[in-house]
Amino acid sequence: MKFLEKHPMTMIVIGIIGISLSAILVKYSYAPSSVTAAYRLLWTVLLMTPVVLGKKSYLAELRQTDRKTVCLCAVSGIFLALHFTFWFESLSHTTVASSTAIVCTEVIWVALGFTIFMKGHLSRTAVISIIFTLAGSVLIAFSDSAGSHGSPFGDMLALAAAVFVAVYTLIGRIARTEMSTVSYTYIVYGFCSISLVFTLLVQGYSLFGHGKRAAVVGLLLSIFSTLLGHSIFSWCLKFFSPAFVSASKLCEPVVASVFAVFLLQELPAVLQVLGGLITVGGVLLYSRAEAREAGQTSVDT
Repeated sequence: MKFLEKHPMTMIVIGIIGISLSAILVKYSYAPSSVTAAYRLLWTVLLMTPVVLGKKSYLAELRQTDRKTVCLCAVSGIFLALHFTFWFESLSHTTVASSTAIVCTEVIWVALGFTIFMKGHLSRTAVISIIFTLAGSVLIAFSDSAGSHGSPFGDMLALAAAVFVAVYTLIGRIARTEMSTVSYTYIVYGFCSISLVFTLLVQGYSLFGHGKRAAVVGLLLSIFSTLLGHSIFSWCLKFFSPAFVSASKLCEPVVASVFAVFLLQELPAVLQVLGGLITVGGVLLYSRAEAREAGQTSVDT
């Protein structure tokens, strides 16, 4: 642990690899998207349970959680379930490069939602970055409709997944005001798991009978993408600025696309690459604008 605290960039790299493997692992699963998503969240809850139940402070926090917060966590979990279902399904219709580039526009939809529903403010730079991001997404969709390995339908599913996870994030801003990250995510993941199991049952699928590969993929997604991916970025906030951590996550489409070339033989078209770069560039521009605004606010106060 001391080694990692002395070399936090190592953890950033591990985190990037972890989240970048997510799309690759989904492609390796033969199970329906909702089944793969359910396995991922069920494994995550199972692995988190000993940690949560083994610490008195977490147990006390769970017992003290009021009904309003539980309801917010439930709604948050439902939108997270929609995110995973739509994103995993998008990977059945489009390429890793297209899907991951579009899903990373989450931060843009969070900004729009914050402005519209929470009376936030968008700077001129933020508006420009949103235009860039949307233009890049249109280029990706145009490339996919022109005969590359992807499809506009898959791109639309990825876009819906980005919007759903943005709603999940916005609800989290409200629900997490007086909760620890562990307790909040444990409750949300629990409701997300229930929602995913309900979804697959409505679709006529069973949770079982999909072979060992589906279960193993779900476990690997839980370990690498959730626990060793997103959790690591939360830990890295102790050593790096939020802007740097957010920007490092934008490496996911690039790293995932490289993995896809070698592991899935998915060679992206020129327009896909261009659209992906513009999309990621727009998100990066917004992240920097937000960081500058946050820094200015702290100076003013």
